[in-house]
Amino acid sequence: MSLSLKEAVTKALLKKGLLTEAKLKEALKVQEQKGGDLRDILVELGFADREDIISILSKELGIPPISLARFKIDPSLLKLIPKRLAKNYHIIPISKIEDVLTVAMGDPLNIFALDYIASSTGLKIVPVLASAKDIETAINEYYEEQAYEEIENIVSQISSPTDLEIIDEERQETLDTVKIIRSVTEAPVVKLANQLLSEAVRVRASDLLIEPFEKLTGIRYRVDGVLKPVQNFPRHLHSAVVSRFKVMSNLNIAEQRLPQDGRFKLKMLGKEVDFRISILPSSLGEKVALRVLDKTTAMLNIEKLGFGEKAMVDLRAAVARPHGMILVCGPTGSGKTTTLYSLLKLIPSAEKNIVTVEDPIEYQLEGLNQVTARPDLGLTFASALRSILRQDPDVIMIGEIRDFETADISIKSALTGHLLLTTVHTTTATGALVRLINMGIEPFLISSSIVLTSAQRLVRKICPECKEPYELDEYLKTKLGIMDKGKLTLFRGKGCKNCLNTGYKGRIALIETLIITPVIRRLIAEKAQEYTIRDEARRGGMVTLRDDGMEKAKQGIITVQEVLRVTVGEQDLETRVV
Repeated sequence: MSLSLKEAVTKALLKKGLLTEAKLKEALKVQEQKGGDLRDILVELGFADREDIISILSKELGIPPISLARFKIDPSLLKLIPKRLAKNYHIIPISKIEDVLTVAMGDPLNIFALDYIASSTGLKIVPVLASAKDIETAINEYYEEQAYEEIENIVSQISSPTDLEIIDEERQETLDTVKIIRSVTEAPVVKLANQLLSEAVRVRASDLLIEPFEKLTGIRYRVDGVLKPVQNFPRHLHSAVVSRFKVMSNLNIAEQRLPQDGRFKLKMLGKEVDFRISILPSSLGEKVALRVLDKTTAMLNIEKLGFGEKAMVDLRAAVARPHGMILVCGPTGSGKTTTLYSLLKLIPSAEKNIVTVEDPIEYQLEGLNQVTARPDLGLTFASALRSILRQDPDVIMIGEIRDFETADISIKSALTGHLLLTTVHTTTATGALVRLINMGIEPFLISSSIVLTSAQRLVRKICPECKEPYELDEYLKTKLGIMDKGKLTLFRGKGCKNCLNTGYKGRIALIETLIITPVIRRLIAEKAQEYTIRDEARRGGMVTLRDDGMEKAKQGIITVQEVLRVTVGEQDLETRVV
């Protein structure tokens, strides 16, 4: 009976003395608990080297190895094996000579995969050996390029207008509307719009921007918080594509002079994805911003958000309070709503009446009563909150405090026995207190109602596949306020296929929390300056965003460049005028 790949790996490593029975049992136990490829687990545990495994397997099986990182794959070959099959069987085509197709495989003993590919392509299949990591990276890289080529193919099917005619503005508007209605239903336009959306989901983009320029339309995806230009298409297609998104969002396709907002939901790549759309008229046409909300990637667990130990203790203590106000601060896209939802999940919903008002509702959570704010119909945060207070709530979440009315009723709700969670757009935890005072809220109400404020940012994590150590230079030590004169070893990503040569993959949150102590209450009542409150909070043990960032940099999670990008330290502030 022929051996499986797993048996071939373990037998070869044991035979060569590169693995002991004890280590094998430990690796198998990890595999049983977490799943995954045994070869990857052996490498991660440090029991074996990836190159050694490939080399030994190659000799044992008589199958030549290949390094995909040094190999250029012809994009035309990718059409022979669809991406779905490539990911399912961990296989990628690398060359074709006449009727022979050579494929790189993680498991060349998988005869079912070989037979299926042979029957579907009508070719003879010759396998070569590659690591599972290399194959996964190659699939992500080359099939991404194929996706962009697909966009170009779709665009090429849509003909460019050739007849030109000078007409007046009123007639132009009517004529364009008629043309757009007709073009929106054309298959190529629908395919182009769908391809843009599916690519955004595939590359884990949080936003998709469609921007009109003089001669073309640009497409950019925001991945891990940073915008990445990926595609352009001819300018004459702009109106049709924008109108397609308007139709999907039930917006007015004839209105091109006023901003519009909407949302729609699609099922793609085996999951449901929400899209929020904002359309803004510009001098060259309508600019579209699509927020991508992939609920399968949402991490609504306070333990997995990357918060420091002190922040976790402070947040848990605050949300356990029977009443009071918790403020989460930060700019747009800093993860405030995710933090609020994670805090709500700490509250036993069966014992509490929990009501939220959001614009829009981003996640549907069981046990919560969630209300969508509709300012166009008069259902604002403030008016909704008034109605909620007549529903005997225990816990209330307000999406955002934007004005005095919402702030005033929120403060009074917290003072009358309710736990209220909300957000406000400020840059620091202490800045939230000053912001409320500037809105017109009396300082004594603020000091009596708020139990905690926090501020957070999202920063990019170092790619684990290309992470390397380096020594921090003296300039950055000074910039970061590090007084240690010795060597400080930190980490950075040098760039690889796994992270699209950025050195970063994924994001983690930095956070600072401010507990309202008696001393802080007194400073608020005295309308103290923000820096005075911050200095007192730091004396009381507050860990600032910069401090949290530097700790994560020392742990090798993020780079100091990311810390400097999103935080401000004491040494960055201007000298105070007394």
